[in-house]
Amino acid sequence: MAVFEAVKGILVLLVGFRLLGAVHDDLQTVAEQMVRTLHLNAANRYPRVFLEAAERYSDVRLWMLAVLALAYATVRLAEAYGLWFGRGWAEWFAVGSGGIYIPAEIYSMSHHVTWIKVGALVLNVAVVAYIGGALWRRRRDLHMKRLTPSEGTPTATDRNGQS
Repeated sequence: MAVFEAVKGILVLLVGFRLLGAVHDDLQTVAEQMVRTLHLNAANRYPRVFLEAAERYSDVRLWMLAVLALAYATVRLAEAYGLWFGRGWAEWFAVGSGGIYIPAEIYSMSHHVTWIKVGALVLNVAVVAYIGGALWRRRRDLHMKRLTPSEGTPTATDRNGQS
């Protein structure tokens, strides 16, 4: 999970840096180059939407998107760090940050279902369930450990002289 979050953070960070690099460039030309580099058909829906959006963006919007990308990448990389080093806060953070997208994904699918949307929802639910399950098990085990007397501590039956 930590590697997955780190990869997401690094990819968004790279996109953010690319956006900053495009602030004074002709964004339309940059977008067209990206579409060509990725061998996408500019007449298809998503590349066309991307190219049209590039036409409408100003330098201020690019700065704003770059700052948002930096904030998102920081969150993902902090989460990756915490998960990698087994920090308890990171698991709670992962459940919260993953769970927050689920209602939006369901809402998005209510308008138009695609395999990508279904896959994203299933993956997100699986991640939240996995980490949530690990948190629940750890909490249960800690609770059971508190209820079980440790060695050397007399139990109620020992104090009464019965075993």
